[in-house]
Amino acid sequence: MQTQLAPQYQGTPEGQEAEAILRKCVHCGFCTATCPTYQLLGDELDGPRGRIYLIKQVLEGATPTRKTQQHLDRCLTCRNCETTCPSGVQYGHLVDIGRKLVDEQVPRPLGERAARWALKEGLPSPLFRPAMKAGQAVRGLLPAAVRAKVPAPQQAGAWPVREHARKVLMLAGCVQPAMLPNVNRATARVLDAAGIQTIVAPQAGCCGAVKFHLNDQEGGLAQARANIDAWWPYVDSPAGVESIVINASGCGVMVKDYGHLLRGDAHYAERAARISALARDLCELLPDMLPELAEKLQGRVAPTEALLAYHPPCTLQHGQKLRGGVETHLAALGFRVTTCRTESHLCCGSAGTYSVLQPALAYQLRDRKLDALGDACGGQAPDAILSANVGCITHLQSGTDVPVRHWVEVLDEALIGR
Repeated sequence: MQTQLAPQYQGTPEGQEAEAILRKCVHCGFCTATCPTYQLLGDELDGPRGRIYLIKQVLEGATPTRKTQQHLDRCLTCRNCETTCPSGVQYGHLVDIGRKLVDEQVPRPLGERAARWALKEGLPSPLFRPAMKAGQAVRGLLPAAVRAKVPAPQQAGAWPVREHARKVLMLAGCVQPAMLPNVNRATARVLDAAGIQTIVAPQAGCCGAVKFHLNDQEGGLAQARANIDAWWPYVDSPAGVESIVINASGCGVMVKDYGHLLRGDAHYAERAARISALARDLCELLPDMLPELAEKLQGRVAPTEALLAYHPPCTLQHGQKLRGGVETHLAALGFRVTTCRTESHLCCGSAGTYSVLQPALAYQLRDRKLDALGDACGGQAPDAILSANVGCITHLQSGTDVPVRHWVEVLDEALIGR
């Protein structure tokens, strides 16, 4: 796609990156076929191709409008279009640039500014945990829309205390320890069962995705740098950790992008690239752990018992390009797992803060996903729905009475015989 950058963008890092991405686009339209918002709204400007044209116009000097901003806002950043694109267009990076440029020129209404500020400052804040506990204490009294974002209190088991020669770092995350505390502990126990010790760096915090994708890109990068500093002593030592394990796929895709996002930072570029190279989604460790886990699970898993429906998050299958691993490896360990027959690639509507900022579209996608998971189980309700991201889990749970869980929790329960 030919692009003539306006003078103000020529020679800038953003302009150069955007132009390189745009030139890969051949306007084929394959992306529209797999775009969730295009499927719901049927508007070219609510699909990747249309949004690419909007961003191109801004880069060529056109003045963006409130409508431009809204079309970009309605994008889930699920990156399904990247999986579909035959030309390798890095749409996720392009839409980040486009949103930044548009927001610099189009003021948002006060209500939107307040909501976005509350999300980007509140979710990664140390105050989030006590606020979530307070909400859970009065959960039954909360309005339905608020209650949907406040999961019932979860009992978390003990953290393993054994030491192992093999060690990994784990990103604890910002919202997961408060909303679903058992996920991190279950992860540590499963890794312990496979002879791997899990370490959490005390100074590491939010991965930066919340701020970055709410267009506080400098705030998000500051959190990335803080994590790199917190992890570096564990990485840059003779007995360093072998990887950085992340059990929330939304965080994983962000950490794996540190090298790209900080490539122009003379002080952090090299370290960021190394951190990204060490980052692993938890499912990437499964193949190596299978023999030991299979031995420990022998006689404990009956494939005819629980029917588990698995939803792969977009950040796992499209952002990290990891598809098929979780369900394949769980099946190899004896679990009875199924996935959507026709819509496994589509977003559930969670998409970070999207379900808060775009609830009408998010709930349509949630219900569509739950229907597809039910169809995958032959019309019967599964015993549990599994996923790999805290946002997907809480969003799907708001629309069903079927328990929605992280897949590692099911594996952990089988290992400890519950």
